[in-house]
Amino acid sequence: MAKNIKAVVKLQIEGGKATPAPPVGPALAQHGINMGQFCTDFNNKTQDRTGSTVPVEITIYEGGSYDFKLKESPASELLLKELGLKKGSGNPKKNKIAEITKEQLRRVAEKKMPDLNTNDIEVAERIIMGTAKNMGIRLKE
Repeated sequence: MAKNIKAVVKLQIEGGKATPAPPVGPALAQHGINMGQFCTDFNNKTQDRTGSTVPVEITIYEGGSYDFKLKESPASELLLKELGLKKGSGNPKKNKIAEITKEQLRRVAEKKMPDLNTNDIEVAERIIMGTAKNMGIRLKE
């Protein structure tokens, strides 16, 4: 028999560092989840992603049980890591801060592909390039 879904909560938590403090606690406590258990489960599954933002989709069922699905870090974070930058441009139209090669763009697109609404790598590259342009990163010719 299928479980009845009570709620679906989406959060972005730093890998390996979930605690019952905000934002995790208030978002999940209202649904009756065992906070300590969730934090332990999340931290165990994301130990290898410490320092990265990990989007998570938590499906909460009647009775307090839950499942969660981890997603890939935001595209902007993946781009910053790939290029070794600390942050994007404050004014991306005027100030270009970096250039990205086609190979680097493809690596980021392949990594982010499971979370994008496409199965075509070229479309995924265009999506990631849109994020890059908004950060002041241009494509190296």
